[in-house]
Amino acid sequence: MQIETLAVTLIFVITLGSQASAQEKKLERSQLPAAVQRAAAEQSKGATVRGYSTETDNGQVVYEVEMTVHGRSRDVTLDSTGNVLEVEEQVLLDSLPEAVRSGLKGLAGSGTITNVESLTKRGTLVAYEAHVHTGTKRSEVQVGPDGKPLAHPE
Repeated sequence: MQIETLAVTLIFVITLGSQASAQEKKLERSQLPAAVQRAAAEQSKGATVRGYSTETDNGQVVYEVEMTVHGRSRDVTLDSTGNVLEVEEQVLLDSLPEAVRSGLKGLAGSGTITNVESLTKRGTLVAYEAHVHTGTKRSEVQVGPDGKPLAHPE
């Protein structure tokens, strides 16, 4: 009985792993479409590129450039023509307006905020996202640029 349970668990874990890798695929720069290569080069000026990937998001193929700029992470999502769709950029909690800090801390509750990112979509700041650790549990909370909770996650 235990062997059967172990086998079923193992198959489940392998299936989840293969689904995760199907969602996001690591690429080399040379595998990006030419327009994406140009946009990635422009977006990563002065940065250290950590990697490239592609995935399908709501039926659209998108490309992500993961980089580090001045010691902070910055991820840029591009469409197949090189247009910037989204930018996730690590920011310091202390650098944010008081309303945003208070909003994130309020949603984090007793948890510890370990990382904060600004989320910009199509050139407009839409949210701040904080990674929260509460004991062994990890979660994310988001507020709008005004520090108020969002109606839906960005």
